[in-house]
Amino acid sequence: MSFDGLFTHAMVTELHENLLNGRIIKIHQPYQNELILTVRANGKNWPVLLSADPTYPRVQVTQIPYVNPAVPTNFAMMMRKYLQGAIITNVQQMANDRVVHFTITTRNELGDAEQLTLIIEIMARHSNVILVDHQTSKILDVIKHVGADQNRYRLLLPGATYIEPPKQDKLNPFDTNTDYLSLVKQYPNDDVLAKQLQQHYQGLGRDSAQQLAYELHQPGDLTAHYNAFLTNFDHPTPTLTTLPTHKTMFAASNYAAFGTKTRQFESLSALLDFYYQDAAQRERVQQQAGNLIRVVRNDLKKNRKKMKKLQQTLANTKQADELRLKGEILTTYLHEVKRGMTEITLADYYHDNQPLKIELSNQLSPSRNAQKYFSRYQKQKNAVIYVGEQIELTQGEIDYLDNIQTQIELAAPADIAEIREELMQQGYLKQRKTKKKQRASRKVSQPQQFVATDGTEISVGKNNRQNDQLTLKTARKSDYWLHTQKIPGSHVIIHSDDPSEATLTEAANLAAYFSKARDSATVPVDYVQVRKIRKPNGAKPGLVIYEGQKTLYVSPDADLVERLTPKKE
Repeated sequence: MSFDGLFTHAMVTELHENLLNGRIIKIHQPYQNELILTVRANGKNWPVLLSADPTYPRVQVTQIPYVNPAVPTNFAMMMRKYLQGAIITNVQQMANDRVVHFTITTRNELGDAEQLTLIIEIMARHSNVILVDHQTSKILDVIKHVGADQNRYRLLLPGATYIEPPKQDKLNPFDTNTDYLSLVKQYPNDDVLAKQLQQHYQGLGRDSAQQLAYELHQPGDLTAHYNAFLTNFDHPTPTLTTLPTHKTMFAASNYAAFGTKTRQFESLSALLDFYYQDAAQRERVQQQAGNLIRVVRNDLKKNRKKMKKLQQTLANTKQADELRLKGEILTTYLHEVKRGMTEITLADYYHDNQPLKIELSNQLSPSRNAQKYFSRYQKQKNAVIYVGEQIELTQGEIDYLDNIQTQIELAAPADIAEIREELMQQGYLKQRKTKKKQRASRKVSQPQQFVATDGTEISVGKNNRQNDQLTLKTARKSDYWLHTQKIPGSHVIIHSDDPSEATLTEAANLAAYFSKARDSATVPVDYVQVRKIRKPNGAKPGLVIYEGQKTLYVSPDADLVERLTPKKE
């Protein structure tokens, strides 16, 4: 389901109940298009996410951890100036649109009470977060500036007068009306009725319109069906439905028209955290790691191109033995070779005296012709050794960069700083000038922790720094180490010297899930005790070698990963 007007209605109901009269105690802008307000209300802290992300815009309470930039943005500083310590006195939706107003009471520099409106417009790539002076309707600041060259109808710039988004000529479904009665009579087909409902009522996404059409075509009283449908958004039962296509959709209630495999959540915000966690995290990682992704992709492309050339060179040097053979045969039959010849056919005594044609230079003597073949042989023999070494080094670069690329794809935003630091240390990125104090205060991240069904602790490294620390320093020699076989992925440690078969399978699933093969059906995972792991001298971060391993074949399972994740108190 999209975050449509009906879902916005339900979310505003949830936020109003939780945040009313709450005080804004912290303000952060961890990502370019997202603002997080920590609101103290009802004895709890509520991290409220206002996201103007063009792909995943929304407003909700979020428990997903975020990473703050070292230096606050100008927008974050402005929000702190106006909103720090302010009270939320109302949360309301405009009509049934995807526009939410937070009415905020604060005090100005003179200590006088003033009212501000924090607005989030949830409109795909036009989404925005805007702070407005309630009395003057002047915009104090906006997370995405929109000038006259982008939108002539409404400027979204500090100092401009706030103009509401253009209104659609549609009915608010929550207002009293009976239009749906005639629509049901005119359109007996669910799909056609759904389109008509969307065109007639404000805030109905395609999924909501299809569900309403489905319910209006059920036997019974139409008015009762219509009112019952709307009541779901005043008293939501947050539901995740798995569709027959295996995709998932979220809704404020059970949308029976789409499937029966459902899962319910305690709140709409918890539902959105679950639904958006992977997708939104990938988006955030893409924003933070854009230059890393480009560097790794370009270096991979360069090394793969180099590998092709080296392999072609190696193929060309495979005639070295043939050159030596021709030199030896020429030397044996040197008396038959005459100066000025351009070729000669001699008996190949290495291959049952089969005739062998040998090209000659008519400018060289017979002995110099033989020496030329030996010289070319030695040159190509040396080239084979050099090319072999270069192929090994280049393959090592490709494996390392492929592993880094996988780590970026699987990373949380908090992991990006360490991956960037590693790439700088390895010479792929230019070193940044970082203040010593800032460098010293940087926290060393820890591997992700899981608990097997039988209570055994399992650790998963999310980058090479964590992998090396976990495998080579933290783990006991008797612990078990797991890794996808010949596939980039995380180091996984079972903190037990005798894990059960079930625990081994669960840990193997974690190794497969946190690898490049996450979306594969069957993934081979090697496991061995840590004592059989070693790191070669001079090896790149994260690289180890091992022996005596056994292999499990598992299918990555996101639900299992979630079950093994320790629940926060």
